[in-house]
Amino acid sequence: MKYLEFTFTTHPATEVVQDVLSAVLADIGFDSFVHTDELDRPAVGHAPNPEAPELAAKAETDVFHCYIQQDLFRQEALDEALAAFPLPDVEISYTLAEAEDKDWNEEWEKNYFQPLVVDGRCVIAGTFHKDVPEAEYRITINPQMSFGTGHHATTSQMISRLLNDDPSGLEVLDMGCGTGILAILARKRGASHCVAIDVDEWCVKNSLENIALNAVDGIDVTLGDASSLATKGPFDLVIANINLGILLRDMKFYVARMKPQAHIYMSGFYDTDVPQLLAEAERQGLRLTDQTVLDGWACLKLQKA
Repeated sequence: MKYLEFTFTTHPATEVVQDVLSAVLADIGFDSFVHTDELDRPAVGHAPNPEAPELAAKAETDVFHCYIQQDLFRQEALDEALAAFPLPDVEISYTLAEAEDKDWNEEWEKNYFQPLVVDGRCVIAGTFHKDVPEAEYRITINPQMSFGTGHHATTSQMISRLLNDDPSGLEVLDMGCGTGILAILARKRGASHCVAIDVDEWCVKNSLENIALNAVDGIDVTLGDASSLATKGPFDLVIANINLGILLRDMKFYVARMKPQAHIYMSGFYDTDVPQLLAEAERQGLRLTDQTVLDGWACLKLQKA
């Protein structure tokens, strides 16, 4: 599968801009993100002013290496998404190249991914990490192009839910499984069986690899979208960490494969989007039982009637 690599540069450089850009790109099919901090060079035709050294200082700029499957990319969709960027006074530029084959473990180790401990109970670390903190649960992953190391606020909230709830004996669906860490944790926490589904072949391959690394069984990983659910389940728990548009579109398919009284965790959207999700959830016969927010990202727990 061929990927396109976009290098986006934003100014100003803030965490909020980073998160919003990631969400905007995810809505149009981008599925992998690597963030690095780089420095602006003086613009072409503008030499630094020797009498104003503070103006010559290089301004920190957010740089994203963002990836999308070549056959999913639509230039018009990207142009429209950037033109409608929801934050004011943000400058965004990008360059495009075909993604080269890389040692993605090395890229993550150098640029971003460090061991993560969630709630003091679950540590997520790469195969290359040394001196990993001790925790009740350890998940080892071999990150490739799939985004899902647990560092993002949506994933870490999902991990917290699995740690604080009891999935023992449950049939679990991990929709949009990414690297597979949520399905792996669910099994480590006693879920009887998990189905993990993703539309991305890279994610399916990486999930299978990570499942083997963690020596867990009882997880079936398949390539597909919500239309593939008709022959799967029924489920006691659905985990859907995707994005607003897909959740609104596909919630009815999830609910159709949930048992009575089953729960669903949903994340991948901002707290300002919660009213939209709850309105659709009510139409699908779901009621809210709990809600958390971290860094502006929401995570909902709902129950089927």
